[in-house]
Parts: sequence; structure tokens; C-alpha cells
Amino acid sequence: MTFLLWPAPLFMALEVAQLVLAERHLGVRRIARGGDPRALGPSEAVSLAWVAGWIVYGAWILALFLVPQARPHAAMLAAVTGAGYAVRRSTGLGGILVVLTFEGAVRIGILGLLCAPLARALA
Repeated sequence: MTFLLWPAPLFMALEVAQLVLAERHLGVRRIARGGDPRALGPSEAVSLAWVAGWIVYGAWILALFLVPQARPHAAMLAAVTGAGYAVRRSTGLGGILVVLTFEGAVRIGILGLLCAPLARALA
């Protein structure tokens, strides 16, 4: 068991938080009312912490390529993230929430697969 797998539950929590924040700031009701969620963004401190978390998450995904049994998971995480980014860049506000939700759910599933060996090791 490599130490690089241990942050997987932490990044799973980050993904769940991302889903909650996406719904809160890009919520369907807010979009239906015609509000622009970009005008009501989080504070600078929250934004800084959020971006720093995603940078660390990306570095962790790259580091997973060094672990032979985690390479397929790292490739899937990178592919889902890249594809989600590409789709988000080409869609409107209404579609972004759908893409974020689907992308987050897929990444949570992949992270769950990475957490399985940890659960077996602790049992």
C-alpha cells in the first residue's frame, strides 16, 4: 500500500464540497431567475483556498501516475477532468451545472475505487 493513496478520501470530500458549492452558486433556481452567479461569487479567502485545493488535487493526480496499480485511476481522473473542462467551456450557465454534477459524480466514483484498498488495509 503506497502513501499516495491515503489522500483519496480527502479529495473525495473536496469533490462532494464542489457539488454542494456548484448547486449553491449555480443553482437551477438562480439561473431560472436570470441571476448571474459570477456576480455573487465566494470571498477571496474561500476562492484562494478552493483554487489551492484544486492545484494540490491536480498535482496528486499526476503523482498517482508513479504508482503502477493507480495509473488507470489517474488516467481516468485526468481524462474526466479534461473532458469536463472542455464541455464546460463550450456551454452556457444552465449546462455548466449539469456538467459539473456529472463530472463530479464520475470522479467520486473513481476516487471510491481508490479508497477500496485503503478500506481493506484498515479492516
